[in-house]
Amino acid sequence: MYAALTSVGAVVLVTGAIEVLKEHVPVLSLAVLYLLAVLPVAIFWGLGYAVGVAVASMLAFNFFFLPPLYTLTLQDSRNWFALLVFLVTAVVVSELAARSRRQANESALLARVAGSLLQGGEVSSELERIEAEVAAALGVERARIVLGGGEDVVGGEEYALTAGGRRVGTIMLVRSRRWSAAARRRLLPALATLLGVAIDRERLAREAFEAETLRRSDAMKTAILRAVSHDLRTPLMAILTSASALNRSDFTLTESDQRELLQTVLDEARRLDRLVANLLDLSRLQAGAAEPRAELVAADDLVVEALESLGVNAGRVDVALPEEPLAVRVDAQQVQRALANLLENALKYSSSAERVQVRVASTSTEVLLRVIDRGPGVATADLGRIFSPFQRGSVPVGRGAGLGLAIAQGFAEANGGRIWVESHEGQGATFVLALPLVRVEVGA
Repeated sequence: MYAALTSVGAVVLVTGAIEVLKEHVPVLSLAVLYLLAVLPVAIFWGLGYAVGVAVASMLAFNFFFLPPLYTLTLQDSRNWFALLVFLVTAVVVSELAARSRRQANESALLARVAGSLLQGGEVSSELERIEAEVAAALGVERARIVLGGGEDVVGGEEYALTAGGRRVGTIMLVRSRRWSAAARRRLLPALATLLGVAIDRERLAREAFEAETLRRSDAMKTAILRAVSHDLRTPLMAILTSASALNRSDFTLTESDQRELLQTVLDEARRLDRLVANLLDLSRLQAGAAEPRAELVAADDLVVEALESLGVNAGRVDVALPEEPLAVRVDAQQVQRALANLLENALKYSSSAERVQVRVASTSTEVLLRVIDRGPGVATADLGRIFSPFQRGSVPVGRGAGLGLAIAQGFAEANGGRIWVESHEGQGATFVLALPLVRVEVGA
């Protein structure tokens, strides 16, 4: 309705303009002004309305401006030829304008499709929007696109989407119009090419991701082999050497020597046990299998249990506890392992003359267990990576697989806590284990 009213209004407007100008310009020359009514209608509403406007313009010009006036007859028969030329010109111009409009719409559509497909989104997630825009551009009721080289779509008119000699999909058009055949020939090959490029981009991105995953996996395996092979070989060599010395009948060993060798065997066996436990813990954490068994436990007990796991090294640790005991609801074994790993790390990076401190405090929501050492500290460049598996600080102190801090962080997060480090290079480091505080009401 809006198009029809606009078409009538355009004819009336141009007729009024000719009425004003006819005293100054020959009337036959003014007939061309009706093209100003035909062109906008052709551009916005297509050839059908434009032809109607052209015919109405010819009749209006004849009725109002060609003698005898106010009739559809002509006094001069040559004017029929002039009107026919005008009508043909108007129709041709209308067709050109409508075609230009359609091609501009198709170009804009392809630009939008290219933008949405090549910006990184998945092709399948963009299909519904592309289908709606293609249907509008081709003047069909509905369009459906199925990707793939062999699947057909049931219903409607089906057209293969082919690019570079391969079929990238099929498009089905419901209630297609005849005039859209040329548009299909222009639009569908370009659409097929864009879909083919987007599909190839997705495939290449997927292959690149898989290749990167394999590369990281290989790098991880290499790091594991390097770290574990050294950490296994060193204690095993010490155990074998000590056991061989104890087993040799040609060696005369004092009781003190025997105790020392036996202690070496025990210490190195415990070291191997810790390494195996760390590897198992890391595997469970990475597989998401480290489900905590939460229970209400005092923070003081966690510290005591962690110290007991250190053996003789616990004598180098000073502990400061709050006057009122603090409670947390965690898996005691996991958190004890996390705290023990922080303590072992602090002892390893501290000289035998320096003592490590454990301070227990709280905020309104968390219990804070601080492990403080006076070692070389953590370099700024290492702050973001020391909690990753098989990563060690850049300060060359001893050897290790680089698992302790990663496992500590994993167990802390599994229990709703967090770990961070506060350090300045050369001034020691403070590792903070924060756990959710549980307020316990003390009965009367």
